[in-house]
Amino acid sequence: MLSDEEIREIEEEIPNYADRRSLTIDALKIVQRHRGWVSDEAVHDIGQLLGLSPSEIDHVATFYNLIFRKPVGRHVIMVCNSVSCWVMGYEGIRDALRDRLGIDLGGTTPDNRFTLLPNVCLGICDHAPALMIDEDTFTDLTADQLDGILARYP
Repeated sequence: MLSDEEIREIEEEIPNYADRRSLTIDALKIVQRHRGWVSDEAVHDIGQLLGLSPSEIDHVATFYNLIFRKPVGRHVIMVCNSVSCWVMGYEGIRDALRDRLGIDLGGTTPDNRFTLLPNVCLGICDHAPALMIDEDTFTDLTADQLDGILARYP
């Protein structure tokens, strides 16, 4: 069940859209901001609120890679694996993150601090390799920088 706060925030967005279907991504982001991820129950509840089927909401949620349909850690690391990042050292960054965190891509650390995910493109190819933690972007990376970056996220 959506909380009163989630419903209020979603309903506040309605005037900004021509129809409720267009509000789907923002509604998903609102729920995720409150819960950390979007459960099947939340998909159903968003659908009811917007007058859409759960399937319609799920199609958007599973297409949009910044919506998490499974629980994630407190901080989500998205390491860019685009062609530009591959050429500029993605593999070294990925391997260093796996070593430091003790998890593979798609995994979450045992303390639930980090989830490590690949991302097709962060759109900053001129500063590859790059990664994003929560909403913060880090560019022109080297493996030596990772400990300092990770330390910013308790």
